[in-house]
Amino acid sequence: MHKTSSRLLALLSLLQTHRDWSGEDLAGRLDITARTVRRDIDRLRELGYRITTVKGPAGGYRLDAGTHMPPMLFDDGQAVALAVALRTAATGTTVAEDAIRALATLRQVMPSRLRHRIDLLRITAVPPSAARDVPQVDAQVLVELSRAIHAREELRFDHTLGAGTSVDHPRRVEPHHLVTRLNRWYLVAWDLDREDWRTFRVDRVRPRTPTGPRFAPRELPGGSVSAFVTGRFRGNDGATTDWPCQGEVVLHLPAAEVAPFAQDGIVEELGPHHCRLTLGSWSWTGLAAALGRFDTEFDVIGPPQLATACADLAARYARAARAAGPE
Repeated sequence: MHKTSSRLLALLSLLQTHRDWSGEDLAGRLDITARTVRRDIDRLRELGYRITTVKGPAGGYRLDAGTHMPPMLFDDGQAVALAVALRTAATGTTVAEDAIRALATLRQVMPSRLRHRIDLLRITAVPPSAARDVPQVDAQVLVELSRAIHAREELRFDHTLGAGTSVDHPRRVEPHHLVTRLNRWYLVAWDLDREDWRTFRVDRVRPRTPTGPRFAPRELPGGSVSAFVTGRFRGNDGATTDWPCQGEVVLHLPAAEVAPFAQDGIVEELGPHHCRLTLGSWSWTGLAAALGRFDTEFDVIGPPQLATACADLAARYARAARAAGPE
């Protein structure tokens, strides 16, 4: 049996998941009687937590939001998870400084036993090498874009085409999603002037005020923002996550040696010294070049475009070697 204080904390933690709980479910999760659940609910109400009784055959309880809610409480597992998330966010992210300050604030109000557990955490988040020089995004811009997305209001903004370039003409869009990929932030929006879906790098966006009229959200190609963004970065229209060019080869290497470097390719073992690799790329030449990184003989299974690209690439490399001449 839990002590009363820890039991109340566990009960509050369950209620904060924003769902209706029956008295029987709460009793089972806390290993107490339904009568004890009712008494604990009354204690939480006396402390100022607004808990509504849900009507129905089984009855139940719901924790309502209120303007005068007491401070939010976390159980040990939630506090540790929050600390891990903040330590991770404090490494090279847009909100790194705020995450450090939030972690310091959280640590100050923790009991000593829990603070000791948090201090034992030593987490080093290593960003992808390609993201080391990623421009930082203004947190206020993220807030402004998020507000327009939530309100479903048309957005106007200036868009810089790239480093050292001039500002493109103002864009008018229906903002739908904010996404992050490889430490970069992107705005997924319907471009009203081009009448097509676009992804904009947020570090190149400068919102204008005021925002425009409200709009009805459109259906995103691909069925989800994840599928759409993945498809766009793979060179298609976002309706599918498939690469525009996909081929199969047999590599003269064991599958175990290929798999760690195949990225999102599919590796099938064919024997102790051979494997089948299905790989995709944005172009046939790009796919042919990608196969060279395995530094081994390979046989093209198909399609014919891949074989042609390999022949063209081989001829190009041969010409480059001849032009270089002997050392």
